Amino acid sequence: MKLSQLWRSNAEAVICISLLLFMIGTVNIFSASFVEAGQQMGDGYYYLKRHLISFSIGIMAMLVISRIDYHRFNRFLFPLVLVTISLLIAVHFVGIEVNGARRWLNIGFQFQPSELAKLTGLMITAGFLGPLIDRKRRITLLSAPFYIAAILGMIVLKQPDMGTAVIIVGISLMLYMIAGLPKQQLLTLVGGGVALFIYATFAASYRAERIAAWINPWDYQLGIGYQTVQGLLAIGSGGFWGTGLGMGSSKFNYLPEAHTDFAFAVLCQEMGFVGALGVLCLMGLLAYYGVRIALKAPDGLGKLLTMGSILLIVGQAIINVAMVSGIFPVVGVPLPFISFGGTSLIVNLMAIGLILSVGRQTDRVLLQDIAPEPDTSRSTRLKLARQARTLNRVK
Repeated sequence: MKLSQLWRSNAEAVICISLLLFMIGTVNIFSASFVEAGQQMGDGYYYLKRHLISFSIGIMAMLVISRIDYHRFNRFLFPLVLVTISLLIAVHFVGIEVNGARRWLNIGFQFQPSELAKLTGLMITAGFLGPLIDRKRRITLLSAPFYIAAILGMIVLKQPDMGTAVIIVGISLMLYMIAGLPKQQLLTLVGGGVALFIYATFAASYRAERIAAWINPWDYQLGIGYQTVQGLLAIGSGGFWGTGLGMGSSKFNYLPEAHTDFAFAVLCQEMGFVGALGVLCLMGLLAYYGVRIALKAPDGLGKLLTMGSILLIVGQAIINVAMVSGIFPVVGVPLPFISFGGTSLIVNLMAIGLILSVGRQTDRVLLQDIAPEPDTSRSTRLKLARQARTLNRVK
């Protein structure tokens, strides 16, 4: 059976895969956080409760967004940019500082504006470039969305949060490439990006130390390389089948950020190679069905919104897995749906909502194309909807 025939529609596949990832993540977060929550909060279920609350908010946002025609979001892009920049600036003055980084606002709960900035950068870039694709206009990097994404990235970099800054700017640049950025500008961009990355890396001493620890973490295993070494030990000790749920030892104060940035290491230890491969396969399937929706989108805006949302989720997953595995240096990027993070979970579910909105509009266009004549009877509407889903699956 082909992948395209496993579900009735691509949108249904995206929903099911996202829920599967959430369920795996919920089990992993509870296991990874139980010890720390009991010691620091006096309640072993503390992080699990917050995770479920965030999911409730996120799933409602996802459902609302999925029911709205994605073209309407363009009306709110400018206010969204203003709100996002205002929140990011507010973090520098009244934000909560944790481990030397100021990234959160306390608004009754801890809110991380940099996560919202990822979605804002994605939407402003897609909203600008989408109509240009439809009109077959020339794409140039010297335009407002790139500058806005760069501003968002620079503000986030000052928190400091280099990983999130790279994601914000990186998604915007990838959308420019998908839209058809000229090769000459692309090469200039790559060269400038490499130079900027080198500068940003060595401009702060702690980043240079992280690079050194990344190259050979075992030389720094009692210092800045400790987290990387403990993550590698956790992954290696899981073997093929894992130690069993709740039976891993790394969360017992050995592995820092066991339930957040390094949640994948705990998953590898307790669920083994099989569990890790399962998560990676689900991420791959999410990308596959998301790209299918993007390719069938009725216009450039739908295509870029869907591709941007996939890059946001799957791109972060690639970076996180590479970071935990020692392939990339530690940059503080969570694993979507698997790592604990309230704002991150809500934003990822909102991105899923955007994908579903595009899929819904695509089905509506297909339904209009196959409708023989106006007929509002319920039986006819149901029949046409089934035909649209079938045509969508076949295509």
